[in-house]
This record gives sequence, C-alpha cells and structure tokens, in this order.
Amino acid sequence: MSDASRIDPARIWTAALLVIGDEILSGRTHDKNIAQVATWLNVQGIRLKEVRVVADDMAAIVEAVNALRARNDYLFTTGGIGPTHDDITVDAVAAALGVEVVIHPAARAMLEDYYGPRGGVNEARLRMARVPAGATLIENALSGAPGIAVANIHLLAGVPHIAAEMLAALTGTLQGGLPVLSGTIGCWVTESEVADLLRETEQAHQGCQIGSYPFFREGKVGANFVIRATDQGIIDACMADLMAGLAALGRQGVTGGI
Repeated sequence: MSDASRIDPARIWTAALLVIGDEILSGRTHDKNIAQVATWLNVQGIRLKEVRVVADDMAAIVEAVNALRARNDYLFTTGGIGPTHDDITVDAVAAALGVEVVIHPAARAMLEDYYGPRGGVNEARLRMARVPAGATLIENALSGAPGIAVANIHLLAGVPHIAAEMLAALTGTLQGGLPVLSGTIGCWVTESEVADLLRETEQAHQGCQIGSYPFFREGKVGANFVIRATDQGIIDACMADLMAGLAALGRQGVTGGI
C-alpha cells in the first residue's frame, strides 16, 4: 500500500495498546513502550485511545484482547512473545480469535538463519516461531524473532528497542488518517486563571484540541498548553488567539513552551 493511498483524511482511526507482563505491574520494569507507540501512531494518522496493562495471565489477556480489538481499528500488544514458558501472548491471542497456534515456516527460517552461528534453534527458541493460524510476520532486523500481525492485532516485543524496529517495519503500511500536528505555548499562570480562555479558544477553532499541562518551577506555577489538530493553519490560528487572550489577561505566552 502506498503512503498516499493509505490515508483517509475524512476518518479518525483509533488504536489501543495492551501492555503485557508481571514485571510491569510489579514495578520491576518501567514501561517505555507507551510513549513510543503513541508517537509512532500519531505520525501514521492513528490515535491511541486507550492503554491497558495486564499480568501474564491467559484469561486476563484474552478478555483484554477481545474488548480492545472490538472497539478500535487496531490493537497493539507489547510483551509475551519471547522464548520462555510465561510468554503466552501468542496463545492468548489465538484463543481470543478462536484459531490454533502453528509454527510459521518463514519465522522458523528467520530463527534458523539468525541462531545458526549462535548454537542453533532449540525448543525454547522455536517458541518464537509460533503464531496464531493465518498470521503474517512483522520484520525484526535486530534479533531475528519477528513480530506478528493477525486480524487487526499487532504483537510487538516488550523490549523497547526491538519494538521500535518492528514499528519501523510497519511504517506506512496501515490505513490511517492525517498525522496529528501540534504547537505549544507556555505561560507562568495557574490553570484556574485561564480555564475559561482555554475552553472558549478551543470552541472557536473547530478541529483543535487544547491540552493543559501545569508545572511548578523556580517557586512559581505555570502551564504549557499544547494545541493539536491535523491542519497546521488551524493550529497557527488557534495559537495566535490564545496568545492574544493571555496578553489580555496581562500574561505573556511563550511559543514552544516553558
């Protein structure tokens, strides 16, 4: 699919992310995939609408997969596709879809090629060639073990730099809308002082969303206001009006944020 043909500017495409792993819930591992998946999706013109974190539990993963894939265009998962006994994401997704787990011949060939000089493919490594029946592969240039695409679900590695390689392989292949653009204005002001201004400015510019992110720095309270839209002209007009509104309140906005 060409990059141009995959874009539908008239529709908002959505995705959910399912983060899988006991180590995330225990706090032992700090998840870094949410931000990189969200950023990548924005560039593809797809909005990340929700994120759920579940343990390495078959029933919990199946329930989450079925709920999230039903109400979004895409579902991405991270974690649980490695070589150990607790890597059960493939089994859970297959169960959710009602299909068998099979060895994908191309995945097996990739693993044999990668692990040939590294001791060969053993039973544990062969687990990484298991896929839900009917799945296709997502290339992984780093470690040989591929990601998996089946139905509207994309299974990525939990290791962030490997997940990034899989996302790179998917770039430009998914149907999406226009990329989400943004601009930022920072100001030393409390949110309560500008709540009405933010609401009125957003309402005056259809297609814009204004997010307010307060901070406390240098003994003072401030906030950064992020304006998001799919049209740069709309963002520019909204930012100009917000800057003027802040000035009318005796506050100076800083383009680019503080």
